[in-house]
Order: sequence, then structure tokens, then C-alpha cells
Amino acid sequence: LDPRFRRLLRIRAAIRSLVLLLAAGTAENLADLAGFVLVGPALVLAFVMVMLLPGRQYASRGYRLEQDGLRTVRGVWRHSDITVPLGRVQHIDVTQKPLERANDLATLVLHTAGTDNASVVLEGLSHDDAIVLRDEVRAGMREIMR
Repeated sequence: LDPRFRRLLRIRAAIRSLVLLLAAGTAENLADLAGFVLVGPALVLAFVMVMLLPGRQYASRGYRLEQDGLRTVRGVWRHSDITVPLGRVQHIDVTQKPLERANDLATLVLHTAGTDNASVVLEGLSHDDAIVLRDEVRAGMREIMR
């Protein structure tokens, strides 16, 4: 995965932490609690969310295009290892949310037949790598169809 993805994970965590800190501060103020009863633990949690978790999340993710499919691995708390057979792929999307676009990152989404886990999402690719991987998967799909 692209190293810029770690920064994106950190930015997302900072936004969530800001919301958490605002909620803790508001609750503490409305409940007329002593200083830092809620904000103190929220600050510790925010530190963990911003400084520690993004690195672990980044290290726990990966992908590999194999002969028979695309294998994705992810998860710090709940580990998943999914291989999507190329013959099952129906269509492929390359998407960019605003923060991804600002960091020149993209998400590759493989849509398959079925209802459970019918889409496999691969975040953290550079936009160029996502396009190349999409084209490689598409070529693999064509070869299997022959």
C-alpha cells in the first residue's frame, strides 16, 4: 500500500478524535463535572487513535494479485483474508473520496456475484497503482474467460 495511506488514516482518526473530545467536553460541561473527568480519558483515547492505531492499521493491510485471484488481508482487531477469484468479478471501480483525492490515493472495489461480501474494497493505493491493478485484474478476467 502507498505510504501516504498511513497519513490518511491518521487524518481520519484526528477528525474522529476531535468529535470525541468535543462530545466529552460538552458532556462534562453540561453535567457540571469536575475538570477532566471525561476529557482526560478522551484525550488518552484520542492519542491512541491518532498516534498508535493508524500505524497498526497500515501494517495489517495488504494485497497480492495471484494467478487465480486478488488476495486482500486486513484487520487489527478482526482479521480477514479474502481471495476473490478473477472469474467471479463482475465489475471493478476505482473511487476517490475527497481526502483520498487530496493525497492522490484511491480505492479499488471488486464487485462479485452473490450477496454476502459481494464487494471487496482495497483502500490505500496510489491512484496510478489502482488504475494499473484494475487493468491487470481486467486482463486476468479476460484470460479466464477464454
